[in-house]
Amino acid sequence: MIYWQLFLAFFRIGIFGYGGGPTMVPLFYAECVQKYKWVSEEDFTDNLALANALPGPIATKLAAFIGYRVKGWSGALVANCAVVLPIVLVMIALLQVIYQWKDAPGVYGMVQAIQPVIAVMTGVLTWDFLQKGWQGAGNKSGVALMLVLSLVALLFLDLHPGIVVGIALAGSFAYSTWVLRKRKTPGGKEGAA
Repeated sequence: MIYWQLFLAFFRIGIFGYGGGPTMVPLFYAECVQKYKWVSEEDFTDNLALANALPGPIATKLAAFIGYRVKGWSGALVANCAVVLPIVLVMIALLQVIYQWKDAPGVYGMVQAIQPVIAVMTGVLTWDFLQKGWQGAGNKSGVALMLVLSLVALLFLDLHPGIVVGIALAGSFAYSTWVLRKRKTPGGKEGAA
């Protein structure tokens, strides 16, 4: 029964996740956190951040993580196959048709109409994550500084998002290491910061 639920949940994500990884994230959240409660919001947020930092498609990484959490390696396999299957079937069945009719006004209008919906879904999820990150942050000025620096790097310096994520990971690691070392007293025991 659980394998069937895993398959159906991830198959639905694959069907309705038009546009790739970023559009699938809200669907993952709705299915895996809200509907089935396979993972907590904190686990989902943490693993979404990790999935964004690692190379490759975000959908397969989230499917593997959640499937593994639910039923081990076999759950990860079922979840990954289910999330990829609709994409493969649609590509095989419709690629030639879309290629033949790509300039038709109806097809072009359909593709253009879905883009604002994807932007709104992604924006809402981003706002939710920003609020949760802000509430859980011990150093709010550090979070604000990272947000501003990330925006400057992406919008004005035109840095690749992967580079920005890499810099943020390295900076976060260096800062957390510094904080842990600062807490240690000369005798090697931890003290209050």
